[in-house]
Amino acid sequence: MPSKPVRLSKSRYLSGLQCHKQLWWRVHEPDAPELALTPGQENLFAQGKEVGERARGQVPGGELIDLPFYEYDNKVAATREALNRGLPAIYEAWFLAEDTYAGVDILARDPGGGGRGHVVIEVKASNSRKPEHLPDAAVQVYVLRRAGLQVERAEVMHLNPECRYPDLSNLFVREDVTALVEGTLIGLSDELEAQRRMLDGPLPDVPIGEHCSKPHDCPFIPRCWPKLPDHHVSSLYRIDRRRAVELEADGYATIYDLPSELELSAIHARQVKAVQTGRMVVEETLKKALTQFASPLAFLDFETVSLAIPRWAGCRPWQQVPVQFSVHVEERGRGLTHHEWIADGPGDPRPALAEALVEACAGARRVVAYYASFERECIRQLREAVPPLGRELERIERRLVDLLPTVRNHVYHPDFGGRFSIKKTLPALVPGLSYSDLKVRDGEVATVELQHLMLAGTELPASERAELRQALLRYCERDTWAMVKMLEKLRGLVADQLELF
Repeated sequence: MPSKPVRLSKSRYLSGLQCHKQLWWRVHEPDAPELALTPGQENLFAQGKEVGERARGQVPGGELIDLPFYEYDNKVAATREALNRGLPAIYEAWFLAEDTYAGVDILARDPGGGGRGHVVIEVKASNSRKPEHLPDAAVQVYVLRRAGLQVERAEVMHLNPECRYPDLSNLFVREDVTALVEGTLIGLSDELEAQRRMLDGPLPDVPIGEHCSKPHDCPFIPRCWPKLPDHHVSSLYRIDRRRAVELEADGYATIYDLPSELELSAIHARQVKAVQTGRMVVEETLKKALTQFASPLAFLDFETVSLAIPRWAGCRPWQQVPVQFSVHVEERGRGLTHHEWIADGPGDPRPALAEALVEACAGARRVVAYYASFERECIRQLREAVPPLGRELERIERRLVDLLPTVRNHVYHPDFGGRFSIKKTLPALVPGLSYSDLKVRDGEVATVELQHLMLAGTELPASERAELRQALLRYCERDTWAMVKMLEKLRGLVADQLELF
């Protein structure tokens, strides 16, 4: 008996458009560990679903094809039945043609042409239309037309970055992409056929390249890409990929291989010296750079949530809203004190957070952050949201100093690996101190869990809620404690230098 042909879908087609090998693995190894969603991806899908549900209100009077996601053929049948009833719109409509499924977020009747034509509306939870949205809409138009439907127009409906809560009347922007989609249809049939043939055969041989991360990072990169040796030339700080390929082609596979006469930036030269000698490089300029960090100091870190559909006054879609902070205060002769604040409910957290922040930073001459542009933007948002504290918040903003460039421009440890994030620099500069002992270990997870604590926390048992709250507090506290210990280390390096002379 001949095997049942592999059917494509919109999502499969888009994966194959990026890389046939990725598609082969997705189809033939659907339970591959690489395909497990991260907390950040799960959050994006959940918020995307909420955006899709709200978007239906832009095309009222429709009917939802509300069946489990895996009942493809039943959804196709339900869609056909709904079409026969002449509804003004169908939400989550499904079609099958040429062994390819296509789901349509909103299928609307075209008011022109006697009502026989239809409009395909692809809903995106992004703040703008992106190039990859066109093939997404194009495969829908292709399948629907092959299924016998008269598709007159294609639209992308995305979030409006100009929208401000509480007025959500302009939450969406609808863009007519019909002409662009018609152009994208050229060659689509051939690509679908090529994907079907490929899936019937063995794993295809596809060279690695820029397509591995465009338009999205392929989940199979760790499996597909060769394991690079330690200190590969691609680990040079912010090196262009083409330049790394050129260096490797010239015989310089690792930083150890780079010749002394090679022209390098100051940071690269420091990195090469540290790696080749196996020792941390400390520039004499570090002493002067540290003069800006004079006590009393406040070490500040914010954590934020980012909601596709805003819910607090003045917020726009996907705005990063500060909802937590940690502050360690260093006062000469008085040691360190710690201040912290975290939101624990669905209300606007910014007024109470701003008040606590002003109090925590009141006596500081300088406010230290790591990558201070993030903290600066959070403070500016707070100034807009809490005008009565605008002057005090502006004073905090003016006192901000950034620890990151102090490290990047004056110090390099071989264990930095070409990166200067606090997650990389901390364990190298302060052995034994990292984030590995925490339950929440990175910003992506913190954002998701903060959102959970604020918006769904009442659904948690009291003990779980308290445990989650403590995990988030400890993570944010670690960020500011890391800066305290790193600055202490940097001051020690300067002292060590002075002892040598």
